[in-house]
Amino acid sequence: MAKQHSFKAATCAAMVSASMTLMLHAAGAWADDVPPPSSSGSQQTDATAQPASKWKIGVGPGVVITPLYPGSRELRFFPYPALDIAYDDRVFSQGPDVLGLNVLRSEDYHVGAALSFDFQSRQEKDDPHLHGLGNVDGGPKLKLFADYTVWMFTGSVALYQDIAGHGQGKTVVTDLYASLPVGGWLFSIGPGFTWADAEYTRTFFGVSSQQSAASGLPAYNTGAGIRDVHLNGYVSYDISKHWATSVAVTLGRLQHYAAASPITERRSELNTLASVNYRF
Repeated sequence: MAKQHSFKAATCAAMVSASMTLMLHAAGAWADDVPPPSSSGSQQTDATAQPASKWKIGVGPGVVITPLYPGSRELRFFPYPALDIAYDDRVFSQGPDVLGLNVLRSEDYHVGAALSFDFQSRQEKDDPHLHGLGNVDGGPKLKLFADYTVWMFTGSVALYQDIAGHGQGKTVVTDLYASLPVGGWLFSIGPGFTWADAEYTRTFFGVSSQQSAASGLPAYNTGAGIRDVHLNGYVSYDISKHWATSVAVTLGRLQHYAAASPITERRSELNTLASVNYRF
């Protein structure tokens, strides 16, 4: 997943934002067709009718566009295996959520946990501006999430905890969006924000005295607070019974410690996940 693009520009989360993940999870699902009720003249059809499958399986190619590192003015592009797999709306693998479980769920809400992969990272070789700051690796995170839908509006919250020991701490992503289906199209849009703990902001935006001496950047202390505010957009289209395509975009603006860091070169962020899926 590492094909870098050369032009300049600025999610978690950043990552294919955690907000995009929840949006894809809540808005991108479809229901299997239920067989029609039997009639007195169709005994043979009834005998051979199959119950609706509890499986939902979609696979295909995708691409991720995200900042080269948090606060960067450059973007990088990743080819991405876009999976949308679920069983009985209980166990799922979708987007960066490698394996998830809806502990509580209904048509209106989901509460659960997932093992999620976060692509946020920073390498000194990415930019001369980073020399002396050290590397920050991406890796798996534990995700706890909840979402609730009333009519066309969905509110969601997700907590991400670094479990790989890469200093990425905790982030919490909160989103509110409205969804509107039109024919084979689905449109969603809404605002959100990301909160980050002191460990996360220190890792990505802080500059210790040792890093200052090595990099030439001024020392900079950080703490917990709002990392960014953002706007989410999502569009999907059912091309046919088996084929569908979708694009999820998050436009963000870094805040507080992240915005004022000497590491940050651009406050605006763009995160995009586009995919084409074949549904079995």
